[in-house]
Amino acid sequence: MIVKRSVAISGHATSISVEDRFWDELRRIAGRRDLPIAAMIADIDAARDPATNLSSAIRLFVLDDALAHRAGD
Repeated sequence: MIVKRSVAISGHATSISVEDRFWDELRRIAGRRDLPIAAMIADIDAARDPATNLSSAIRLFVLDDALAHRAGD
């Protein structure tokens, strides 16, 4: 299920819409890196291609992390 969530990044509120599984995994990644979820999202936002919306960038970030960890197995 896609859920719209509000977060504050770089001092302004924004909303993102991602599926629960992506959100849960993003929270796990943030925890593993000892970062607040908002800081993780701010990092993703800063690194994304301007042509890619933030929700898609989050999904791609989570996918890239999963693939990187799978390759290490």
